[in-house]
Amino acid sequence: MRFETACIHGGYQSDSTGSVTAPIYLSSTFAHPGVGQSTGYEYARSQNPTREQLEQTMAALEHGQDALAFSSGMAAISCLLELFKPGDHIIHTDDLYGGSIRMFKEISQKNGLQFTAVDTGDLKAVKQAITKDTKAVYVETPSNPTMQITDIHALSELTRKYRLLLIVDNTFLTPYFQKPLDLGADIVIHSGTKYLSGHNDVLAGFLVTAQKEQAERLHFLHKTIGACLAAFDCWLVSRGLKTLPLRMERHTASATRIAKWLLKQPKIKKVYYPGLKSSARYDIQDRQTTGAGGMISFEVDSEETAVHLLQAVNLICFAESLGGTETMITYPLLQTHADIPKEECYAKGINEKLLRLSVGLENVNDLIADLKQALK
Repeated sequence: MRFETACIHGGYQSDSTGSVTAPIYLSSTFAHPGVGQSTGYEYARSQNPTREQLEQTMAALEHGQDALAFSSGMAAISCLLELFKPGDHIIHTDDLYGGSIRMFKEISQKNGLQFTAVDTGDLKAVKQAITKDTKAVYVETPSNPTMQITDIHALSELTRKYRLLLIVDNTFLTPYFQKPLDLGADIVIHSGTKYLSGHNDVLAGFLVTAQKEQAERLHFLHKTIGACLAAFDCWLVSRGLKTLPLRMERHTASATRIAKWLLKQPKIKKVYYPGLKSSARYDIQDRQTTGAGGMISFEVDSEETAVHLLQAVNLICFAESLGGTETMITYPLLQTHADIPKEECYAKGINEKLLRLSVGLENVNDLIADLKQALK
């Protein structure tokens, strides 16, 4: 079954009613046929038919053994970190979503985990950071917000050598453009709130695993912690997935045009977009993906220009999320990375002049016109 078909049919077989869409099972519990007997469903925290259908679809799209749906992307990451014990060490991409860094520093470190941030695209840096306590390497590629690229396959060879888990956040590109498990990763993370659902109307998160043993442990943690995705929210994400290929192609086509337009604007000093041939590690990005996605970051000439642009856009929303039908612009220093010390942000290129743009599905000419008038 090809990707586009799997998005629509991958996790669902019609029941006796002939319904072409999966039903929403709102029941919190399920009756037993008899003592010691089960329909396969017992309590919605453990499993729900609507969630199961979505999880099967996600496993199919990522070429994984199993998938788990969570109430948010951060809930998925929180559950993932329960695979580790006090004293364990995790290496992660230095340019990482601020919420993930906040989780590592404010919660996981308190619980005894250790973290080291490096450029995971630099294999020597990763190797030098490995200690006897290292258990995993955690990657975003492209990273948020400066679009650093990591060679997943090359890194997987290193992690296998040292028997480390390789964890990849695939939120920006989705399995339509990038399949980390095929490249050697062990676990894939998604904020399903973003491109997978695609309509800015639901919070969701996913873990997809390459190995059954990991899946069994994560299912135990999933039902124990209880941050499972509700049935109606599962249905919303399933509905969004049906148009994922079409949306990702449109996001990318528009983002490519806008990125090239931004390069020509006098007030724009730097453009971060993995689809530009001038971008760092473009050859790796081109080799391991089939598209560049809809995320662009760019640096303007001054803080005043950044603030003016955010206040002057009309069509584009000044908002913190990404991956939806509406185009949104974000100020990372004050929004996604507000809880990260400024000196750390500055070291990563996240400063008062950096903006992040999630290109939506509007007509690209209207988006360029809005940016043009806001840059005056």
